[in-house]
Amino acid sequence: MKLLLAVPRRDENIPRQLKGDIVGHHEVFTIREKQWNGKLNGELLTLMLAEGFEALVTADKNLQHQQNFNRYPIPVIVLNTYRITYEDIKPLVPKLLELLKQICPVVQLS
Repeated sequence: MKLLLAVPRRDENIPRQLKGDIVGHHEVFTIREKQWNGKLNGELLTLMLAEGFEALVTADKNLQHQQNFNRYPIPVIVLNTYRITYEDIKPLVPKLLELLKQICPVVQLS
């Protein structure tokens, strides 16, 4: 599965270490790697669809309220943590990998 890791409007990346926990299971890219820095959410989702991405993993808890996902048929997984640090996100990795097997719509993991 081709995934994009993103935290829009911050440094635009979930901590890079997370990628290491997912690679091997999936093909994973960050916004920086794709050179999509500064793209707005709708534009980002359009680019993802055009390039064959199959899911978005983000920590942007407001994304589901900002976009009409009927226009962007791509699963979005929201990592719901207090801080966007590797230490806070790492415990969610097993749930994330299991969820990616199921490919479901917007879900928040806590």
